[in-house]
Amino acid sequence: MIEETVNIAGIKKHFSDILGRVAYGKKRILITKGGKPMARLVPADGNDTHLSQAKGWLDNDDPFFDTIERIVQKRSKHKPRVFKTISTE
Repeated sequence: MIEETVNIAGIKKHFSDILGRVAYGKKRILITKGGKPMARLVPADGNDTHLSQAKGWLDNDDPFFDTIERIVQKRSKHKPRVFKTISTE
């Protein structure tokens, strides 16, 4: 996949054109500010790898997995603020 670098001013000025090149031309755009990389535009082709699908980076008994499991458990018990507000009205 072809990657080009565009500064933030160029992105602001030509966003629609650049977005088309990414979406239909399968280009990757590295966005810079002051010569430093800030972000990357890539085509949304459905082939993105989510962190949960990554394999081989950590051992199965790595403490990272226990930490993530605790976070997920807490989230399932957490009631979002928006629901708290609605239910108290």
